[in-house]
Parts: sequence; C-alpha cells; structure tokens
Amino acid sequence: MLRVFDPQRHSRREFLRIGGLGLGGLTLPSLLATQAAAADAGIALKDKAVVFLFMHGGPPQAELFDPKMSAPTGVCSATGEMKTTLPGVTFGGTMHNLSKLAHKMAVVRSFATGSGAHDIKPIVCKDTLGANIGSIYSSVAGTSNAATGLPRNVALFPRAVLEDTQKRNSNFGKFVSTGELGPAYAPFVPGGKSHLQSDMQLKLERKRLDDRKGLLGAIDSLRRDADKSGSIDGLDRFQAQAFDTILSGAADAFDLSKEDPRTVARYDTAPLISVDKISRKWNNHKNYADHVRSLGRLMLMARRLVERGCGFVTVTTNFVWDMHADQNNATMHEGMRYVGAPFDHAVAAFIEDLEQRGLTDKVLLVCCGEMGRTPKINKKGGRDHWGRLSPLMLHGGGLPMGQVIGQSSADAGEQHTSPYGIPHLVATIMQTLFDVGELRLVQGVSPEVIRLAAAQGIKELV
Repeated sequence: MLRVFDPQRHSRREFLRIGGLGLGGLTLPSLLATQAAAADAGIALKDKAVVFLFMHGGPPQAELFDPKMSAPTGVCSATGEMKTTLPGVTFGGTMHNLSKLAHKMAVVRSFATGSGAHDIKPIVCKDTLGANIGSIYSSVAGTSNAATGLPRNVALFPRAVLEDTQKRNSNFGKFVSTGELGPAYAPFVPGGKSHLQSDMQLKLERKRLDDRKGLLGAIDSLRRDADKSGSIDGLDRFQAQAFDTILSGAADAFDLSKEDPRTVARYDTAPLISVDKISRKWNNHKNYADHVRSLGRLMLMARRLVERGCGFVTVTTNFVWDMHADQNNATMHEGMRYVGAPFDHAVAAFIEDLEQRGLTDKVLLVCCGEMGRTPKINKKGGRDHWGRLSPLMLHGGGLPMGQVIGQSSADAGEQHTSPYGIPHLVATIMQTLFDVGELRLVQGVSPEVIRLAAAQGIKELV
C-alpha cells in the first residue's frame, strides 16, 4: 500500500489508499507464488476481461429493457418508454442514453435467476461453486497480472471512490466468498480501511508528494536501506517481486486523480440529482445518495482496471434496486430517478469509453441483479420480489451485439421463449474468458470449474 500523510495534522491524512494486496490473510508474496503456479494456464486464457455490474436489490424488467406499454396500467413501465436504435425495440423511460446504444448491446428478455430471495446470485451462488465468479477466473488465471502487478480479481464498492459512503451490505451474502477454491482467490477490495490492505506500506510525508525528486529519492532510499540490511538478498523471488510491485505504478489504476478531468466529469453521476432532492421519507435515502454519488466513478475505475490487466471486476452499490414503495424504499417512478438514471448515465459512459479506447471486443460488461420485480405494481406504487424473470444486459467481449434475445410473457412476468438461467450466464462468461478446449489440458484446474465453463451458454452469444 502507498500511504502519503501530513505529519503536521492531528490525524494521518491518507492521500492514496491502495492495498499492497493482502487477501484472505495471505501476503502478496504468497499470492505471486500462486500466480506462478498457475502460469501454465496461459494457453487457456483469452485476452478478455469482464466487468459485472451487480444491480443489488432486484431491478425491474419493465422499467429497464422490456416496457410492455401495450399492457394495462400497473403492469407496463411506470416510467414510459424510449425508442431505441433497434427497429421496434423500446426501453424504459429513464434509459435516455442506453436507448441510443441499443445496437451495441444484447438484452436478454427471457432470463431468470429462479428465486425472489435477496442474496447475491449470480455473483455468488451454488451455480458458481459458492465463489465469486471472479474467484473462479483467478483460480485459473492466477491472482495477479505479472506484467502490471494488478490483482486479477477486484470487487468495487462505493468506498473505493468515496470514503464517506456506507459500508457494503453483507446481510445477504459475501461478495468475496471463494467457496472451496481457497482464500488466495478472494477479490481484492480497495477502500474501507480493511486490515487486509495493511500488509505492505510505503509511508511518505505529504510534502514529498509535491516534490517529484523528493518522492523518487525517498523510494531510492528505501531500496538502499533494504539492500544494506540484506533484506532483499534474503527474500525469495516472490517476495522480491512483491517489493517491486509496491514500488511500481500499479496503484495508479485505483487513483481517479490520474484520470483526465474531462473523462471523470463524463462518467460522474453525482450531478444528475442533488442529494438534497432525494426524499428523506425513505429509510434507504442514504443508499440512494451513495449510489448517485459513486456509480459513475466506480465504472470509471473498473475501466481503468481492465485496461491495465485486471481480468474480472465486480461493481455494486448498496442495495438500491428494492423498490417496494414501503417505509424503506421508493416507488417505481421515483426510485428509477434515483437508481435508474445514474445506471443509464454510467453504463452509457462506460460503453462509449470502451469504444473510443478500442476495448469493446476485449471487455464484456454484464448487468443484472439477484432477481426481478413483480409484473404488477403494488397499491403503493412499487414492485415486489420476483424470481421468474430478471433483466439481463450485456455489451462487448467480442460477442454479437445489437440483438434482443428471447421474449417475455405479455405481462413481463414469465419467460416466453428461449429461457435462460444462471448456469447459461456463467458459462457465457467463462467461455468469454477461456478457451474451454485448452482449459481441459491445464493441470490442476478443478473439474467443477471445467464443467461450469463447458456448459451451454446463451447460444445467441457464444
């Protein structure tokens, strides 16, 4: 971790907080050793990455990508509809930006997670071996990218970009679960003052940051001190690599101050709605505010990570898609202003940014939640839990875009054609990341991992 502080202040000011990468009680050297053990897996790796935007709380079918405006009031989209760039296809009324990019997306209107329970499927569930999907990836690819020093598997929560946001919600599942794969493969979670990020630290006074020569001098001094003490000579090659990684520029990927301010502004969702305009009658007010303030920045950080060699990034904000219109949660119409509009803005910015940087075919974006919402709006103006149909949108990854896959029933409550579920989505992700034929030849890969990767994916995509 690089930690810069001002000794003149009463409390340490953390200018940049990036973990030197201790995960699950393991230090960076042991993680690099794991990476080396997985080096043979290179034959199975495609030059691809996945960003999985998990819409925690249960996003609605009709208000996103399947508005059903011919259905009765109370069933059709509460926000109306938007024409898209695909003939005859409309999206929900808050999808102003994504409707213009429909020809670059694949929307699955016949996907279901199978349960209306709050949890974190499909990110972690029985169909992922009880592990974060990114952990399955890193169990094959290795835990860090040897070329850049970045972790292969990262989970981003609001505190990765804004320290004053709430802690991540762990009441419904553990995003960093690794199942039986082992703790070495847990996602790296930046931010939040985790003790896992304190294994290795380089502490510099704030004034040194303003003096490039002083900063470089401090690093050189640290190296010389280590050389004099013989500590470097006594390290094995993995520890030495770990030392170099801490002193490298890998942490810059997590630092949005390194980004062009115009790009930061382009992604930023905070200006969409003033926090003061979010009604405080909902107990979920703070989660809505955190979502609005952080989502765009999280998606920008995800782009920076995959651009620099991270293979799987999970992005989520705190539990905001649960629009029951009760004491905790807003109505569909109001909630889609707080939740849907930032989603539309941030995802559109991400898609356009990938295209401008030539990353569209390299990066697969997946957007879905743990369930959908009821086809009929309740008496208070919200929708309740529903597991028989769930929104799913994908972009990029070299897969065929510009299509709507499957159809829902007339009330957007059931799968009508081409039914797909979590195993199909997981297989699609795995087949994007791996050459399954080569994967079978890699020693040490779990047969269960191969089984997941070799399963039937979404056939219109893979």
